[in-house]
Amino acid sequence: QVQLVESGGGLVQAGGSLRLSCAASGRTFSNYVMGWFRQAPGKEREFVATINRTGRNTYYAEAVKGRFTISRDNAKNTVYLQINTLKPEDTAVYYCAASSGVALTTVRASYNYWGQGTQVTVSS
Repeated sequence: QVQLVESGGGLVQAGGSLRLSCAASGRTFSNYVMGWFRQAPGKEREFVATINRTGRNTYYAEAVKGRFTISRDNAKNTVYLQINTLKPEDTAVYYCAASSGVALTTVRASYNYWGQGTQVTVSS
């Protein structure tokens, strides 16, 4: 089992920044591909970003490319999502997830473990 706990969400004005963190415990963190997803009210949960086990490779949804940065610190068992130039449409609950697969993946079903989520609200 892997337990994931997100933090860092909040209410920010459009144009602002946030850094989300996701602390992992349980099994060896560096064995997992990590991802961030988000779910806005009334919408499906959607892929945001993913990072491979070593942190060398990343992939982003088109909607967030250039504004979001995913990173990880395997020594701290933590994955991060730096969010810049926030827009009202970024308002959502943000979830981190862990995949025991070896490849980067945007597919929700590929992720075995999920956190409880952290709310990000962007005011215009």
